[in-house]
Amino acid sequence: MADRIPSPPSSPPSSTPPQDNPRAMDVAPEPRGDDFDIVATYQRLLREDRDLTMPVAAIEALVELLIHSHASTISETLDLLETSTAHLKSCVPNPISLSAGTDLFQRYLIASLQRPGGGGHGPGTAGDFQSIRAHLISNGRLFVTRAKASRAKIAGYGRHFVRDGTTVLTNGGSRVVGALLARAADDSHGGVRFRVIHVRSSSQASWEGADNIFALRSRGIPVASIPEGAVAYSLGKVSMVIVGAEGVVENGGIISRLGTYQMGLLAKAAGKPFYVVAESHKFVRLYPLSQYDLPIEQRVIDFRTEEDGSSPKEDTEKGADAVDFTPPDLISALITEAGVLTPSAVSEELIKIWF
Repeated sequence: MADRIPSPPSSPPSSTPPQDNPRAMDVAPEPRGDDFDIVATYQRLLREDRDLTMPVAAIEALVELLIHSHASTISETLDLLETSTAHLKSCVPNPISLSAGTDLFQRYLIASLQRPGGGGHGPGTAGDFQSIRAHLISNGRLFVTRAKASRAKIAGYGRHFVRDGTTVLTNGGSRVVGALLARAADDSHGGVRFRVIHVRSSSQASWEGADNIFALRSRGIPVASIPEGAVAYSLGKVSMVIVGAEGVVENGGIISRLGTYQMGLLAKAAGKPFYVVAESHKFVRLYPLSQYDLPIEQRVIDFRTEEDGSSPKEDTEKGADAVDFTPPDLISALITEAGVLTPSAVSEELIKIWF
């Protein structure tokens, strides 16, 4: 199994002001000196491309920021990236996956300046800086290209896990899970060789995962949709569980949509393998100790002594965007664009990426 993720040369990471409570109204100030609206650009990119993930959209927005920037020194440019990233995080309700991508992107740019020919050392003339700026933009675009290509690589590795007669249990609308299952379906050359059970969340106004289900059924793959309460009931027919992740944390656990943790617990109890598919730009420098140790505020459990006029449906929808933490002992393996990792290998990879 491959267990290596390419990492840049060592350098202390750029520190980004922590966002302890992104849902609060403590919004980081907009970066000064430029007219560029990082939040509007990020939202536009997500609207224009439904296949774009949050971290990749954020990285593309930062690349556009570099293109429009009027900064005249490396220090000003890196400071602008840092303040713009902090502002974007403060405007997103759940910035965990976004943080993973933007922090790694900034680290990548700093490392690219330190490589031979990177332009990080030398005379500080305006002409020199313009070449450095062009270098940063070029490397930024390269980073985005590689990030987008990672989904196809993961599908190439993960398709080997889906064998004849397999029944896969999954949830949510993860694009990389959809790509993996679609690749496995295409490799079957028209013969139905596996089935999928999709867990439908009761808290979603729109059916998350509908695109993945349609794509599989159009390829002749039988898909069953079940409510969250039927997960344990379905495990007797399940061969494996495959889920996506919003973030892969330092101990090898994952942060994903609410309900993933209970799927992991039930799969462990039933002796079913639990696989996570995630791009390496979702590896995040967090070390949660429990469900209640995530850097976001969630109202999943909302104790009240009086009715506030909300309907049962509104109470249910409070958890629509919530996430939970699945610890590493429930995870069989993580499938990334570099190959297959054990959960214990994640901390080693993060050390190589950052230090």
